[in-house]
Amino acid sequence: MVHLTRVRRETELQRRRRRQTDEEWSEAASPYIYSTKYAIEELPEHAMCEHQMPAEVASRMIRDELSLDGNPLLNLASFVTTYMEDEVEQLMTESLSKNFIDYEQYPQTAHMHNRCVDMIADLLHAPTTDGHGADGGKHDAIGTSTVGSSEGIMLATLAMKKRWQNARKAAGKDWTRPNIVMSSAVQVCWEKAARYFDVEEKYVYCTESRYVIDPKEAVDLIDENTIGICAILGTTYTGQYEDVKGLNDLLVERKIDCPIHVDAASGGFVTPFVNPELVWDFRLEKVVSINVSGHKYGLVYPGVGWVFWRSPEFLPKELIFNINYLGADQASFTLNFSKGASHVIGQYYMMIRLGKHGYRSIMENLTRTADHLAKELEKLGFILMSETGGRGLPLVAYRLPPDDSRLYDEYALAHVLRQRGWVIPAYTMAPHCNQLKMMRVVLREDFSLHRCNLLVEDMRAALKSLADMDAEMIARYTEYSHIHGARAPDKPEAYNEDRHSLQGKTGKTHLVC
Repeated sequence: MVHLTRVRRETELQRRRRRQTDEEWSEAASPYIYSTKYAIEELPEHAMCEHQMPAEVASRMIRDELSLDGNPLLNLASFVTTYMEDEVEQLMTESLSKNFIDYEQYPQTAHMHNRCVDMIADLLHAPTTDGHGADGGKHDAIGTSTVGSSEGIMLATLAMKKRWQNARKAAGKDWTRPNIVMSSAVQVCWEKAARYFDVEEKYVYCTESRYVIDPKEAVDLIDENTIGICAILGTTYTGQYEDVKGLNDLLVERKIDCPIHVDAASGGFVTPFVNPELVWDFRLEKVVSINVSGHKYGLVYPGVGWVFWRSPEFLPKELIFNINYLGADQASFTLNFSKGASHVIGQYYMMIRLGKHGYRSIMENLTRTADHLAKELEKLGFILMSETGGRGLPLVAYRLPPDDSRLYDEYALAHVLRQRGWVIPAYTMAPHCNQLKMMRVVLREDFSLHRCNLLVEDMRAALKSLADMDAEMIARYTEYSHIHGARAPDKPEAYNEDRHSLQGKTGKTHLVC
């Protein structure tokens, strides 16, 4: 009897220990995730969970949810890089803990940054002490890395505004009403820059037949309060290059002292290799600043950008801050302070890995593939809205031909293609273009001719599928295309009404870039 009681006690203790061990095992680490309690619990959304979660469980659950995202390789809406070699990915991973701004602690990273500045300035034909674009000469230009082109544009806008204000104050004139001239096809960051820094926006509106800035109309908008003109080297809508030289020549001809900033976010790493004879950069005397995106055709993962001024006089001293509390005297003229060093290192890798020949080969391949896609889409009956032959970015913008008998539109077509995995945006053109609907395919480094032909076949199948659908089904597809991706970051109800931007005023679509 005593023996049986002892056995029962030991058995109960073993059960308790086993139960406790199971709970600890479930809380700590499990070799088979879906046998744990986490498989039947909802992931935290509005408040942090009370207890820790095993690393493999957190990783698996997040990976499972991210599987619902699109495949970046098939996302033809975006300009940003989706492929880098394993070697540079490893380099960037090893540098994740480096704070780029800490020059004293990471001097070699700072050196790599400065080399990138010099190399890119050379591509932009920055003036040198030995003359314009003289190889080996020291550049007069001043530049820095940024978190994408948006920060570069913010800095350039601030510099133009401060320079204009300083001149107005010195002349004893009113300096409180600055404005900037730009195309209505600008990316939304230009609207942000103007709004955040109290600069009036003066737009040269696109038309049904012109999707870029008109130089004469732009120059006609200039007045004594104009801080500068924005010209885009590759619009997000059609990939076309705006006529920077035309703007420059008109300003020179009319003897107007107005600077030009070139938004070369997309074209800055394309044009020098595909269309080097096009004059758009610091070779033009009125161009005082340029931004480029390293994470687009600079071939680095997001987000890294670069901004340059042709000489220090165009970057007012009051925008530069000298600091020493990181251990060494250094200058800072970016909007943010701390940022990771990995993307700068990634940019340096790409520039020494590829060299000019490598970049030229990639950009020429993309241009040829874009031209091939354009011809195939024309065969399918689409109307092209972008340039070919390197006269614009390696993208294809197109629309369906006018047809009152057709039941479907570009939005329905975008939805059918998404069922196959392709993310191709359907959108309306910039304001004053009669709500013109269109689509756009952006060709990135990893878009091979073979993948291009697969897209053409899927496009042909999608058109046939839509032609066989009834009006009700097509209406559903169009609606789905409009609401897809509605899980954007939440915003308070008070911010739902936008009446100040071009989006709020005119329904302008801001494309992914």
